[in-house]
Amino acid sequence: MLRLLVLLLVLPPAIVGQTYDIVIQNGRVIDPDSGLDEVRNVAIQGDKIAAVTSRPVTGRKTLDARGHVVAPGFIDLHQHGQSPTNYRAQVHDGVTTALELEIGVENVSAWYDERTARTPVNYGASISHPYSRQIAMTGSNPGLEGEALTEEINPQQFEKLKAQIRQGLEQGAAAVGFGIAYTPGATQSELNELFQLAAEFNASCHVHMRTSRTDFTNLDEVLEAAGVSGASLHIVHINSSGRDRAPQYLDRIRQAQLDGIDVTTECYPYNRGSTLIQSHLFDDWESYPESEFSQFIWVETGEALTRETFGKYRKTGGTLIQPASYKEETVETLVGHPMTIIASDGMWIDNGRAHPRTWGTFSRVLGRYVREMQALTIHEALAKMTIRPARRLEARIPAMRQKGRIRSGADADIVVFDPETVIDVATFSDPARNSKGFRHVLVNGVVTLEDGNFVENAAGGRPIRAEVTR
Repeated sequence: MLRLLVLLLVLPPAIVGQTYDIVIQNGRVIDPDSGLDEVRNVAIQGDKIAAVTSRPVTGRKTLDARGHVVAPGFIDLHQHGQSPTNYRAQVHDGVTTALELEIGVENVSAWYDERTARTPVNYGASISHPYSRQIAMTGSNPGLEGEALTEEINPQQFEKLKAQIRQGLEQGAAAVGFGIAYTPGATQSELNELFQLAAEFNASCHVHMRTSRTDFTNLDEVLEAAGVSGASLHIVHINSSGRDRAPQYLDRIRQAQLDGIDVTTECYPYNRGSTLIQSHLFDDWESYPESEFSQFIWVETGEALTRETFGKYRKTGGTLIQPASYKEETVETLVGHPMTIIASDGMWIDNGRAHPRTWGTFSRVLGRYVREMQALTIHEALAKMTIRPARRLEARIPAMRQKGRIRSGADADIVVFDPETVIDVATFSDPARNSKGFRHVLVNGVVTLEDGNFVENAAGGRPIRAEVTR
């Protein structure tokens, strides 16, 4: 009797006699925020983590995690394919939050409304600079193509552009997305003023820099915009923007941080990119040597391109996979570098196909770069996938303070995986293959992957959205 009384005094009141909705039992709980790495039971009540304890707890549903890691669900800051098929692929890769923050969307309210109560992962988007620019200059949005993006904006159009971006921020956009590589007409003064607008709303600016192969002017212009405005800056895919000079870019970004600029960056674990063939990135395609065309893959069919088919598809538009443009050693360096966040840059699935990063980014890091290559530890990798992307958005979206963490009171976004078997199996020739090693995924307490199987009609996803003021 005395022993029982002592036990009751030691246990938190909420645990004694409580039956929880779900209990994840006997897993190795790794919480990058607190540093916890111990075998624990995780009790879930509703959409929250109610307890993380070494004590036995009872649940109406029990998920076995013995021999597995229990970690916060992965937060992907850069995911273009915001469709049910894309979300399903990412659940199999441990993702619980998928965000379109680079290019963004043109109508923030409509975009969020389309996903309400029907999405298996948490979702969110930025207000798009390139799309808003198209609307301000032409009255419509043809996407990342058209001559307007190459032209300098006039004062009247610029007022419309600012109004469009302001409206998106008032509608709760998670950030402002800048595809500067796709808008060659954008000037330094345009960027400076729009970064200032973002700063007024405490919104981070997610930027695809211009292409530069000889100097760092592409980085300098966005650092200047962040510096003069005080806006937070996130530079997307430093691997594809910096290529083999990416480590030098990181050195300069680090110096900017030391100089007081709030700047972060990300990478994905591949050395081939993917984008739209009709974009201004390929305006000089006719000058390419014959040997280069065969290194492009047309996503819809998987075919290697020729000069003739490149020209044909550029007229119709669509997605391609680009040739390898930097070394695998550079990828290893960037994935393991302490400054980078992991983000997929996952693409729209077209005819069942896309770049393999759409299916395998996070498992590839855990399997190839953590377990096989030991380029970083599992704790470092999980921090890059959970707490660090959560913190990038917390200033504008306070709800992110409850994500990316395994602790009492946090949102029950959880992934359970086998660290000995987790691996990507998607390839460039056969991309639509789900990752291996993920056992369970929960999104706001909703079991979305159970024993490796996607739970049909799971819709636990909620909007990652700032306060709506308009």
